[in-house]
Amino acid sequence: MTVATNTSPASTPSVPSHTLFVCKTCASVWQEGKRIGESGGEKLFQQLQHLVQDWDLRDEFILQEVECMSACDRACVVAFGATGKLTYVFGDLAVDNTAPAVLECASQYYTQRDGVLPWAKRPEALKKGLLARIPALPPL
Repeated sequence: MTVATNTSPASTPSVPSHTLFVCKTCASVWQEGKRIGESGGEKLFQQLQHLVQDWDLRDEFILQEVECMSACDRACVVAFGATGKLTYVFGDLAVDNTAPAVLECASQYYTQRDGVLPWAKRPEALKKGLLARIPALPPL
């Protein structure tokens, strides 16, 4: 899995076709306008980084931290996106023991031509927290 950086796609031999976004601000503790300690989103991101080392689709996804996905009341939040597919945004994800379900759902998303993730086939942790299903952008 590629962790997003500011490198040009032309500088890499193979560009992943899908992105797994993780809000790194989710489940933060704030004091006097400053974040204290490690957020739940950062913990979830680290768990995903660890698990993707053995994931068969690690070269097909970019794992992208996002500063804030504006779903603070529904932390933790992740999203799946790819050109020509629906984009899914999931919230209400527990920090502990959710990362395997996120990768399982990402695998399902990868195999669907249009990105449709039927409710009945999604892992339990991603059945109740759907925040948005955004239509695919039309081809340029």
